[in-house]
Amino acid sequence: MRTLKDVQIGESARVVKIHGEGAIKRRIMDMGITKGIEIYVRKVAPLGDPVEITVRGYELSLRKADAESIEVE
Repeated sequence: MRTLKDVQIGESARVVKIHGEGAIKRRIMDMGITKGIEIYVRKVAPLGDPVEITVRGYELSLRKADAESIEVE
């Protein structure tokens, strides 16, 4: 299983599934990250947290723990 955390800078990936339950999953989906959407990884902080992505035309920063719960292909 490949997660958003594993995607390198400058690569794009398509969301396959969002793992997690309840409020965590709902918060990720409220940010526009849903199944089938294309995500582009713009930057990763020096220590790996947070990850800056482009999704649906806007920039978004995600914590590493949240990025691990997003399965991509």
